[in-house]
Amino acid sequence: MNTQDTIIALATPSGSGAIAVIRLSGSNTISIANRYFKSIHNKKLSNQKTHTIHLGNIIDGERVLDEVLVSLFKNPQSYTGEDVVEISCHGSLYIQQEIMQLFVRNGCRMADPGEFTLRAFLNGKLDLSQAEAVADLIASDSKASHQIAMQQMRGGFSNEIENLRQDLLNFASLIELELDFSEEDVEFANRDDFQKLVTKISTVLKALIDSFAFGNVLKNGIPVAIIGEPNVGKSTLLNALLNEEKAIVSSIAGTTRDAIEDELIIEGVAYRFIDTAGIRDTTDEIESIGIKKTFEKTAQAQLIIYLFDASIIRSRHDGEITELLNLIKHEIEKVSIKFPDKKMLIIANKSDLLSEKEMKQIQNQIKNILFLSAKENEGIHELKDQLTELSNIGVLSNNQTIVSNSRHFSVLNKALIEIKNVQFGIDNNISSDLIAIDIRQALLYLGEITGAVTNEDLLGNIFANFCIGK
Repeated sequence: MNTQDTIIALATPSGSGAIAVIRLSGSNTISIANRYFKSIHNKKLSNQKTHTIHLGNIIDGERVLDEVLVSLFKNPQSYTGEDVVEISCHGSLYIQQEIMQLFVRNGCRMADPGEFTLRAFLNGKLDLSQAEAVADLIASDSKASHQIAMQQMRGGFSNEIENLRQDLLNFASLIELELDFSEEDVEFANRDDFQKLVTKISTVLKALIDSFAFGNVLKNGIPVAIIGEPNVGKSTLLNALLNEEKAIVSSIAGTTRDAIEDELIIEGVAYRFIDTAGIRDTTDEIESIGIKKTFEKTAQAQLIIYLFDASIIRSRHDGEITELLNLIKHEIEKVSIKFPDKKMLIIANKSDLLSEKEMKQIQNQIKNILFLSAKENEGIHELKDQLTELSNIGVLSNNQTIVSNSRHFSVLNKALIEIKNVQFGIDNNISSDLIAIDIRQALLYLGEITGAVTNEDLLGNIFANFCIGK
């Protein structure tokens, strides 16, 4: 990739609209723009201050392509750290293409995906983790994913990693110095302080690694599996949550044969609700496949909603009620045993058909239960509150660093392994030259996160996922 070229791309989504923004960046940006932009006040862009906007026309020979606003950002005070011009034109596809083709014919080339942000990284405007956060910010579709991306883009995660790296680098320098004076048998790095630092780094890395499970689901939406026996109202509940007829509802048991998914944002967090096939013993081959998929989806879910039909105890005598509730408890316990690490919310559906006495009988036998009527849309708000509580999203409000990037997660794990090797070396009085090897490797991995250590393949993989024009 030639970073000396002047590049151009559409910075707004492709298609027609009220306006479109065409972005140019590079050392020749202003001189090229000067040739084809005619200010209404005959101003030359090269003579204007940075961060100014100018009204005029884009001219191709004698032909006026469009009346535009040109925003001027002079290096290094721009997104890329280079001279940047942004042309706000009318959103006609024809106008967009005419303007871009004019500049491509006269000294510009089309930008590669993510090339503007790559240049921002190469010019020190962003570190690598902040650059990756740009893509996450563009893709964010909920308050939670937006908040995580903004925290990373503002450097919260980078600062934490860089502080660890700098502390470790200081001690690494002392260890290396000891190796230079190995014949004198001197010790520059205080081993007690070094031990404390290694423990601190290990603790921070573990916390960041552990946060990935939470950060990843917040970024992509928290998967919630709605499970239970056939005909208990799972599809009706999904429809009530989404406020639309997403799933087919029928009085015939086993209507849902495949998993149905849709997303809903609750309190700024995206949830992916999965309506599954009812769990029961069946000889129907298609239904059996659906039930197998139910367990697969439940295994992938972060939260489980176990739904049962509370109306089955209606007008029964106490002995029958106890027997029925014991059967329900047994089914709930089977799910808990099969998925011990999953948080589960137990819901008694069709509560509108029960008397107060019957509801109390259920509460006495099944603890921590929520009553609702999906058909009548009763208790849905309380269910949403329970989901928010179970999701443990409070960490978002205290600015705790949360890892949501799989590359960061992978590199953090590698760094932790090397730190454990350093710890092993300290505990077993291994020679400083061997400890130094593990320290260097840990520093390498920590540097890969922020881009202090990088290579062309790594950058290519990261920025290939960006959209053109960013």
